[in-house]
Amino acid sequence: MKAAVAYTRVSTSEQGRSGLGLEAQRAAIEAFAEREGIAICGWFSECQSGKRVSDTLSERPQLSAALEASKAAGAPVLVSKLDRLSRDVHFISGLMTHKVPFLVAELGADVDPFMLHLFAALAEKERAMISQRTKAALAALKARGVKLGPKKANTAAAHEATRLRWAAYRAQKAVDGARAQA
Repeated sequence: MKAAVAYTRVSTSEQGRSGLGLEAQRAAIEAFAEREGIAICGWFSECQSGKRVSDTLSERPQLSAALEASKAAGAPVLVSKLDRLSRDVHFISGLMTHKVPFLVAELGADVDPFMLHLFAALAEKERAMISQRTKAALAALKARGVKLGPKKANTAAAHEATRLRWAAYRAQKAVDGARAQA
């Protein structure tokens, strides 16, 4: 049976906390591996934007570790979609030029290098479009008078709310304990 090193990535900590994006990627990788007779010999996951491309590997330690594990095992890196590896044509073509083996579940095991370049270019274009849409949406909100950025909490009120939540929690635990003993 062939082997591969799996790599999953989401771009934001919110996506990482929900786990849904990572779970979907894992399911796609596992289904592909089963169809192709590939054993996953290692899993690497991270919550890190792939937007900054000049120092991608230094900013993405799990991708770096996956590439090292791939080299040590003599196995390709397996991702669910090409944009999980990178949305940068230069980065993808650099991997191809340096003969770093990788598989993209969405594109299949026998994808042509030309097609990988095309999909990398499309992923890069999508990154630019995401940025434009985000900037336009933020500008529209600002024009409507919405204050952007984190909301500043009233520290005293926030501390009091936390104190009251803990008091309610402890009271509920006491009630639960009394019921259990009764």
